[in-house]
Amino acid sequence: MARGPPASPSGTPCPPCTCLCRQTTQKTLRDLKAKISSQSKKNFVLEKDVRYLDSRIALLIQNRMALEEVCSLCFEATLAAITDKNQPQQNEVASHLEDAAEMQEGVFPNDDKTQRYGNLLFLLQSEPRHIAHLCRLVSMSEIDSLLQTVMFTIYGNQYESREEHLLLTMFQFDNTPEYSSLLRANTPVSRMMTTYTRRGPGQSFLKAVLADRINGLIELKDLDLEINPLKVYERMIEQIEEDTGSLPASLPKGITAEQAAENPQVQAIIEPRLTMLTEIANGFLTTIIDGLEEAPYGIRWICKQIRSLTKRKYPDANDQVICTLIGGFFFLRFINPAIVTPKSYMLIDGTPADRPRRTLTYIAKMLQNLANKPSYAKEPYMAKLQPFVLQNKDRINKFMLDLCEVQDFYESLEMDNYVALSKKDLELSITLNEIYAMHSLIDKHKGEICKDANSHLSIIVNELGPAPPQVPRKENRVINLPLFSRWETAIDDLTAALDITQEEVFFMEAKSIFVQILRTIPAGSSVAKRPLRLERIADAAATSKNDAVMVRKGIRAMELLSQLQELKVVDKSDGFMLLRDEVEQELQHLGSLKEGVDLETKKLEEVYKTIRDHNSYLVGQLETYKNYLHNVRSQSEGTRRKQQKQQVLGPYKFTHQQLEKEGVIQKSNVPDNRRANIYFNFTSPLPGTFVISLHYKGRNRGLLELDLKLDDLLEMQKDNQDDLDLEYVQFNVPKVLALLNKRFARKKGW
Repeated sequence: MARGPPASPSGTPCPPCTCLCRQTTQKTLRDLKAKISSQSKKNFVLEKDVRYLDSRIALLIQNRMALEEVCSLCFEATLAAITDKNQPQQNEVASHLEDAAEMQEGVFPNDDKTQRYGNLLFLLQSEPRHIAHLCRLVSMSEIDSLLQTVMFTIYGNQYESREEHLLLTMFQFDNTPEYSSLLRANTPVSRMMTTYTRRGPGQSFLKAVLADRINGLIELKDLDLEINPLKVYERMIEQIEEDTGSLPASLPKGITAEQAAENPQVQAIIEPRLTMLTEIANGFLTTIIDGLEEAPYGIRWICKQIRSLTKRKYPDANDQVICTLIGGFFFLRFINPAIVTPKSYMLIDGTPADRPRRTLTYIAKMLQNLANKPSYAKEPYMAKLQPFVLQNKDRINKFMLDLCEVQDFYESLEMDNYVALSKKDLELSITLNEIYAMHSLIDKHKGEICKDANSHLSIIVNELGPAPPQVPRKENRVINLPLFSRWETAIDDLTAALDITQEEVFFMEAKSIFVQILRTIPAGSSVAKRPLRLERIADAAATSKNDAVMVRKGIRAMELLSQLQELKVVDKSDGFMLLRDEVEQELQHLGSLKEGVDLETKKLEEVYKTIRDHNSYLVGQLETYKNYLHNVRSQSEGTRRKQQKQQVLGPYKFTHQQLEKEGVIQKSNVPDNRRANIYFNFTSPLPGTFVISLHYKGRNRGLLELDLKLDDLLEMQKDNQDDLDLEYVQFNVPKVLALLNKRFARKKGW
């Protein structure tokens, strides 16, 4: 027989509209959080693609490449996959340029592999130490794709406490060898920290704290707050020359920065600007400090870990040193990038004009000097803003230490993990290529992360065998992968690991579930009246309509009441008084959930709209790049045909001795007695493309051949990667570039 609405203790049904409203509100919030998590991942992928294309094109243009060579290189690097529909998805950027449409859903092609991958992903998610270890082993070229899967897929539910807490355990810096450069250098750990700040909660905080300030500033398009004396001087004489047609002898061109700083007119211009910059920076700082309680828990917990590590590494470190290191994360990697590039962080709609953009850069520098030990060696004129640092040092240090004042989550995480082990409906929305890429990285580094042959990870990896290759984009699918552990943990083992009894595990879980149920029921509901009747509450939840989550909680609450009674922890005859009293006490400290849910929903709706708008912007950027490159390709089609008909440049022959003498070879594994017989051929079949082959005298075929792209070499040089490994020898990248420039320079570039 069908049941009616959940009844109150007196038998009076709760108003159907009230229950429906509560269910709808909860479902809306859950759906909204899921959408934000999914959209954050899509935006992260698109941002990575835009950055890649932008940097590649910029490198080529900066190095004065001719238009047709920009075309040939960019198409080689980014559009090959577009023109070859059968090519596997080797180039992620090209695949996104090809098709920005939603990925199709599908199922895993193999049931056996579904189970094994479900085991693997459950293990990786529930034991984050494996991923943390992997992040420290992969190359810098692999880290972004790995972090994308980790931050936005494996722990992609950004508003679910278990996943958030598991992800945070990756930020255990106890054994970090590069601690001195942890917060500044571009290391896997620092990339982990930066990527974490791009998740939904971090973006919401930045918008709430910075958006109004930044938008107010960029409206002042003509406000010039430049304080670099040389730039101020150059603009001043430019204006004088424009107004009068000539310059007085006292204002010569081409003076030094020191001479410009001593000019009285320049000093008079800069003085009021310093005052205004200080006022603006103080406004930003006040807003950030006032937003302390809005700062995401995870960001604050990472700050707490930095403080804890500093104290362990440097027991004598004072608060000033600790605050400097915390500031290296909170400001350098979280706050300041959003101030300098607000468009990328969805804080503004348009692109700032030059002057407001320069002002924002100054504000970021001032905040960084305040949070870290200021250094004025490169920009001595910034020393004039030192009063801002001195006036706010105590204020910022207190804020840094206050950031660290958050509770740990280990006890609740242990409880959450216990509950997760008992669930049968855990799923992960993940693409086939994400699974295969993760498998491939683990397989590549299994010698390090699977040292114990009997560990669960080793067993699964060995059973899976070699990782499959990436599938073409058209075959890639989003699948819902069931997650479960094949090693069911016995309750005795679990309670021993948690250092608590079986009775305590059940009691804590029951208390948590009843609190969750009651916080979703309107305060005036008869079901929520005191004294609480726990059986009636569990029944009301279990018979909820249109709310599957509440039904599961109600059923579990009934099971726990039964188990606790069997264990003689609670007694039905006294209304489960022990548990009831604790639930009532807990509720006294927590307000009604309805108002909080409504407020949170309103905020998150704004966040979701913002990231959707940003998604549209990013898709537009990729389309712009695609159109640009296609136009370049069309315009230079004739030129490229001519180039293809041209004779291949080279080969130019160099002996091992020559290249060693010129510093091109900086390390050689060739035995001394064979080096006289080794030579290299350098060839350029197309502009921007080079082939280096290593030969041994008397042999017709080369020992090895390396195909190089100019933009790859330029990017290596930009990133200070000086080593180019050719197996037998190691080349110096700047020296190789110089050699190529000398030998292969064409009329319009390389």
